[in-house]
Amino acid sequence: MASLLLGGPAVAAEREGVTVSGAGEAYGQPDLLTADFGVESNAATVDAALTTAGSAAARMRDALVRAGLGKADLQTSNATIGSRTNDKQEITGYTVSQGLTAKIRDLPKAGDLMSAAIAAGGDAARLNGVSFSIEDDAALIAEARRKAFADARAKAELYAGAADRKLGRVVRISESAPSWGGGPMAQDSMAASGARLVIEPGRQRLSATVTVEWAFQK
Repeated sequence: MASLLLGGPAVAAEREGVTVSGAGEAYGQPDLLTADFGVESNAATVDAALTTAGSAAARMRDALVRAGLGKADLQTSNATIGSRTNDKQEITGYTVSQGLTAKIRDLPKAGDLMSAAIAAGGDAARLNGVSFSIEDDAALIAEARRKAFADARAKAELYAGAADRKLGRVVRISESAPSWGGGPMAQDSMAASGARLVIEPGRQRLSATVTVEWAFQK
């Protein structure tokens, strides 16, 4: 985005300057994997479904704790109880689902750890997805912001030169919220190798967008 504001009779009371948007990116190695585990059980009664699901969830939790995860990194994410019906809308059984979110920081062992948890949960175990992130991203955010501002300045100088003017002071800066995304040739991936999950964290891309207004020199 770019806009020019030049002097003249119609805009004499307005500030002369240029407003542009700049974008910057920074890349980093993920150091945290968040796994969205779950269990699901079907039974003729609610009690039986709850018992099976609860037992499977406890085994998965215990497997993760034995592997070194602290309880602070384990959190129940959801719990639902639903009924199953036949064509006559008669209840034929019940389904219990429960989620367990785990934060895994030892990424080289993440595949083995997740495989152990799934094995402990048995046929009731589910893995609904994983995501990668960088816990301390302050340095990357600063790098992306610096690049975004430099990009905005380069554009502003181009427009100012084209208008035969020189940039003065910065009048206003606004920023869009930084966002994370996968990097080129480094997508997050997860695959099964036999009974073992193989994890490839790739790299993370953080992007920043800034809009800056400069006044022209008098």
